[in-house]
Amino acid sequence: MAYQDAYKDCVWVNFETMEKFMKDCLMKSGVPESDAQIVSDVLIESDKRGIDSHGIGRLKPIYIDRIDAGILNPKTKIDIVKETETTAVLDGNNGMGHVVSKKAMQIAIDKAKKHGIGMTAVKNSTHYGIAGYYSLMAIQAGMIGITGTNARPSIAPTFGVENMLGTNPLTVGFPTDEEFPFVLDCATSVSQRGKIELYSRAGKKLPEGWVIGRDGKTRTDTDQVLVDLTKGKAALAPIGGIGEENAGYKGFGYATVVEVLSAALQGGAFLKALNGFDSDGKRIPYPLGHFFIAIDTQAFLGLDVFKKIAGSIMRELRNSEVAPGAERIYTAGEKEWIAWNYRKEHGCPVPPALQKQMTELRNRWQLSYTFPWEK
Repeated sequence: MAYQDAYKDCVWVNFETMEKFMKDCLMKSGVPESDAQIVSDVLIESDKRGIDSHGIGRLKPIYIDRIDAGILNPKTKIDIVKETETTAVLDGNNGMGHVVSKKAMQIAIDKAKKHGIGMTAVKNSTHYGIAGYYSLMAIQAGMIGITGTNARPSIAPTFGVENMLGTNPLTVGFPTDEEFPFVLDCATSVSQRGKIELYSRAGKKLPEGWVIGRDGKTRTDTDQVLVDLTKGKAALAPIGGIGEENAGYKGFGYATVVEVLSAALQGGAFLKALNGFDSDGKRIPYPLGHFFIAIDTQAFLGLDVFKKIAGSIMRELRNSEVAPGAERIYTAGEKEWIAWNYRKEHGCPVPPALQKQMTELRNRWQLSYTFPWEK
């Protein structure tokens, strides 16, 4: 199947237009221009890499709607709570998560340049977009980049049905001697809310095993699942799936690691305290926590040695025997590279539901855009 065949119902829009549109919308929502540029850069990077669950599709429901609801501060005030030569704790004061996170990873990178490793933790943040963006920052500096974040409760513990943990991605990226770096950017659940939102926009049922209901059985009713995830009536399965048969306890364990590192290092909120509601059911901010690690390869045997061996490992993995019926083996970051090579010529695919959202935002602020689906 050709790459574009998966997007037959979409209209393709160039990245420059998409990024500018997002920046304009954010500024109209009260985000300062420099911060709006950071946020739109993070979002468009997701679309460029083919991760449609975390790009412009999140602009309205996750950012603008929350600003409108008064639970996300459009102006990000960043405080340094504590700092050492190799570490720092930052407070994002419920501002734009992308803004404080970019600063936090840059601090980690700067410390790693001096001391070989740098680590930062962030409290009172908000959704920070595609986690891989921050690993890519370290990669561009010739470093290993690691990040994780907690999130509103979505994952049920193994043998449980209550949504307790966030989708809690544990993201690792590093440079190689190939055209693209290794970037493992994925949730610790079988799937995550953004992917379910994609299924909803496409009008598709969920695959079995992604979501567990209060009765302990899998659920596939996409739209109702999105509602019930916020009400605690449904939960995502951890990596490995429901129960122990396919080692769901491993995903549960990794999600727990991310929860602890995202909260305990900065004294922040965790688990049910991130559900976005107070005791009276009123919506409140999601005071998320993140952590960022930068490791300088020069502090070991150097960047060239690292890249050569990392690239050799990737090539040997891809060149190993392919399973019957499969076309080939991919390593982490490769499919994103393939997506980028197609999309840099064609732009971002915009499905009908997202076309509607973009049109509504354009009309709301009377922005001077004419979209391809209107021509």
